Amino acid sequence: MKTTSIDKLIDKHIGKLGTPKRDKFENELRLDIIGETIKQIRKEKNLTQEQLGELVGVKKAQISKIENNLTDARFETILKVFRALNAKIHFNIRFQNRDIEII
Repeated sequence: MKTTSIDKLIDKHIGKLGTPKRDKFENELRLDIIGETIKQIRKEKNLTQEQLGELVGVKKAQISKIENNLTDARFETILKVFRALNAKIHFNIRFQNRDIEII
């Protein structure tokens, strides 16, 4: 039985790194992870989507869309959600072959 790495399968079926289709896939994957993280923290804090929305200043539907990756939520809204959940956020940015960490 021949095995193939997930990276090779993604390259074959979605595209190689740097192609528009692959960039879109990677972006959607990250947004999905952010949404799942928000959902998990919200549930651990025993908050409903409506309660979290009230803390953030948005409607329940917006929280649902963020958690389920159904919207291109504004970056500011995502930050507000994490702040409302009292979650620390760290961003790593790669620029000219060096990493920049934003806390």
